[in-house]
Amino acid sequence: MPDTLEGDRAPGEIMASTGVIDDYVTGLGRALKGPRGAKRDLLTEARDSLLDAAEALELDGLDRAEAERAAVAEFGAVAEIAPGYQDELSAAAGRRLATLLFLAVPLTALMWTAIWKLFPMEPVSYAAKPAWFVPVARAVDILQMGLGVMGALALFALGRGRRTMRRPRLVSRALALLVWAMLPVMLVLCGALVYGSRGPVGFSGYPPGIAASVVSYGLWGLQVYCATRCIGVTRYTARRSPDTATA
Repeated sequence: MPDTLEGDRAPGEIMASTGVIDDYVTGLGRALKGPRGAKRDLLTEARDSLLDAAEALELDGLDRAEAERAAVAEFGAVAEIAPGYQDELSAAAGRRLATLLFLAVPLTALMWTAIWKLFPMEPVSYAAKPAWFVPVARAVDILQMGLGVMGALALFALGRGRRTMRRPRLVSRALALLVWAMLPVMLVLCGALVYGSRGPVGFSGYPPGIAASVVSYGLWGLQVYCATRCIGVTRYTARRSPDTATA
């Protein structure tokens, strides 16, 4: 994403040299880290606010350069503004992860239910399986549902509850760490189920089940990827770019 936001301008609006406002927004963009779309929206909003302020100052009699410098000075130094913007990006990363968790759990459950109903396998006897097989299978279901519920709660907290939340990055970071903490647990439990079911027998010749397994593992991989990105964003401390224009 170009920090100067030239990609968001109409062709006729791109100038050969940038002004004070463009330099300021460029420095602000370099001081932030987060989801590309959310970052672009925040920088666009900041630039539009600065341009409106500069235009108002121009109407009061200042020339363009003085108006831009005054608008930037009133807006605040990057070192002061960036932490608040970084919190918004942390919340955006958390919402992305929470949405994925909230949607992935019911999607996976519906997918497997539909496959078993539309493409039933031969009846599987649980009598030949270890005594711990059914409790472990239920534990996997409960953990998955619990993760989906946590995603829903985090989505609400980072959405409508955002107005009363002072440190959204804590919620985003906690959710991401939960996903990572769940990864080894789920790997062990699912591995135990595969071992206890001995294959499962006949599953290698069951294309619908193989396809569903690929989708399930893909969703898990996507969750871990988003959690990793979320941890990176919430660990990041917004800093001031050394070449940022100041008032």
